[in-house]
Amino acid sequence: MHAPSIGLLVQIAVLMTLAAVSGLGIAGWLAGLAYGVATWALLIRAMQQPEVTGWGPADTVTLARGTLIGAVTALVADSFLQPVPVALLVAMAAVALALDGVDGQVARRTGTCSRLGARFDMETDSALVLALSVFVAASVGWWALAIGVFRYVFGAAARVWPWLRAPLPPRFSRKTVAATQGVVLVVAAAGIAPAMLVTALVGAVLAALVWSFGRDVHWLWGNRQTLAAGQVGPGPSTGRCHAEPASDQRLRAGSRTA
Repeated sequence: MHAPSIGLLVQIAVLMTLAAVSGLGIAGWLAGLAYGVATWALLIRAMQQPEVTGWGPADTVTLARGTLIGAVTALVADSFLQPVPVALLVAMAAVALALDGVDGQVARRTGTCSRLGARFDMETDSALVLALSVFVAASVGWWALAIGVFRYVFGAAARVWPWLRAPLPPRFSRKTVAATQGVVLVVAAAGIAPAMLVTALVGAVLAALVWSFGRDVHWLWGNRQTLAAGQVGPGPSTGRCHAEPASDQRLRAGSRTA
């Protein structure tokens, strides 16, 4: 049985456990199953590509993180219809966040770096940020949803304007902004800080994202002709092991560590 199929079965088992522990409702089941099936379908399709040589140990780590995020997604969806165990939601999100980067280390140490793995890692990170931003937006304000949506808006824009897919120069600030957003969203979801402080922190993260994305877009626009002519070298190594175009770097920056 393929690893993605095993992952789907594990996702269903996790949802069943949530139903037994917290009384997961229909909204949670639908969201969790949709997440699991979508992950399974996308992975099966990706593994059929000729450049994909197989499934590595790092991909298993990412799949485990993705299963936790599927559970978080289910609880977030359920929270709109009934109370959910916030402590459990935050705990799973925190574990998924803490494990971020482990898959990259495993890939490098085992020599199993792959573009599939890097993309899988990126999409998993983005899904966590989106789920948390939806949960936090319900209490802070729907403007906070922009934190999770940024990554997808940039990805869509890069499909329309090819110059957005050019390599970006390495910037530590991009990594800092990406790493900070996950931590802030987990703290905000936990509800352990005063409301005014949470709003200020989430607002600061959104402002930092706007600044970071805006600076990169400005750089790409200003260098679009040079980049098109191939006069700028490849961007930094990002993701697990591979150099990625700006669209992937910025998508990752919108989730974790571009």
